[in-house]
Amino acid sequence: MTFGRGVRGALILGLFSLLAACSTVGGASVRGTVAGRGEDHPPVVKDPAPIVSGTMRPYQVRGRWYTPKEQPDYEEVGMASWYGDAFNGRPTSTGERFDMHALTAAHKTLPLPGLVEVTNLENGRRLVVRINDRGPFVDSRIIDLSREAASELGMLSQGVGRVRVRYLGRAPQQGGGTLLRASAPVPRGSAPLSAPVVAPASIVAEVTTFWVQAGSFSDQVEAGRIADSLSGWVRADRGAGRFNVVVGPWDSANAAEAARQSVVARGYAGALLISGS
Repeated sequence: MTFGRGVRGALILGLFSLLAACSTVGGASVRGTVAGRGEDHPPVVKDPAPIVSGTMRPYQVRGRWYTPKEQPDYEEVGMASWYGDAFNGRPTSTGERFDMHALTAAHKTLPLPGLVEVTNLENGRRLVVRINDRGPFVDSRIIDLSREAASELGMLSQGVGRVRVRYLGRAPQQGGGTLLRASAPVPRGSAPLSAPVVAPASIVAEVTTFWVQAGSFSDQVEAGRIADSLSGWVRADRGAGRFNVVVGPWDSANAAEAARQSVVARGYAGALLISGS
């Protein structure tokens, strides 16, 4: 009996070891980074999801216009940040729910949903994340990672990190997040592909409010009717003789962008994201 128990225990331990060694991620939760874990190459997407309608329109945040577009050769070096609990469960720009335990991220202009490879240049850790949201709207940041992605890259405690982001193409219908084997760290003296812009602390700490402008109308009665249907309000521009229907406000650009997508889905294709301090 003692021998049988020993063999059975060894088999169970071996099975768990095998499962751990074969562990990969497809948009699901991952816990901890094990040395040598990960795929050698990014995943091959055989079922690409279509670009979400409306996410390729130009939009404005904090007075700056952003123009999403196809960027097949996109590769950039800069600073990454991460977001988690405050946004967990909220709609992203694609309409998907943000899951801070999945390997996802936000980008200002790449097609949604898409896949990018992110490399932490300080430690060589790499992974593929699903881009399903817009942001970060801070000049010094090029990508906003989910909490899980930041953890896997080893940049959770410091909040930001120097990364290389490379666009891989369309995301699959579901998931796509994958851990990759680490590469050699890149010394700080190496010339980046795109030098990061360091924003003054006042910009990072700036508190901004966001609204969605559903449309601008010459008829005040029509504007009022539309505002009522959207649970919004009318902002009169007397000098131009226009009545702007506005919905909001939100403290988060990501939440406001999700609301803009909802307004677009209601038939107002020209809805804009606007902001003010």
